[in-house]
Amino acid sequence: MRKLTMAELNRVAVADFKSTPKSPVVLVLDNVRSMHNVGAIFRTADAFALEKIWLCGITPRPPHREITKTALGSEESMAWEYAPETTATVAALKEAGYQVVAVEQTTGSVTLPNFQPEPGRPLALVLGNEVFGVDDAVLSLCDLAVEIPQFGTKHSLNVGVAAGVVLWDALVKLGVV
Repeated sequence: MRKLTMAELNRVAVADFKSTPKSPVVLVLDNVRSMHNVGAIFRTADAFALEKIWLCGITPRPPHREITKTALGSEESMAWEYAPETTATVAALKEAGYQVVAVEQTTGSVTLPNFQPEPGRPLALVLGNEVFGVDDAVLSLCDLAVEIPQFGTKHSLNVGVAAGVVLWDALVKLGVV
């Protein structure tokens, strides 16, 4: 066994990536404050060829060297848009037919193993602030909340890690991967 070389990985060029079919999933970042988390989420979104990232509220946006540090150029390949109000973005996504799912621990959240995205319907995953989570006003607009089961002493994951875990699960269940 050996690691693959960069040439063997057959990476697609940014211009080609932009025109390839995308997974029917968007991410909505609700006041995520860390540029490193934003960069990591860009990189994960690129890896899974997501449709788009919505950067809302105080969420930092490219270009910025601290985002690039973890995004590794994926801020150039991923479609993204800034919106000052997360509630307006979520409302517009719902109007466009998206199933809007908060990644949050709530009284009515569904555990990730029990979460089933609606087949044939695009999915919007809402990820919240590192301290406060998804804003209550945003949460009230979501179709449901999904929670990652955890068994340690902490009851939260880094937002970038949570994005990767939930995305992989959703894409498997949607039959994308």
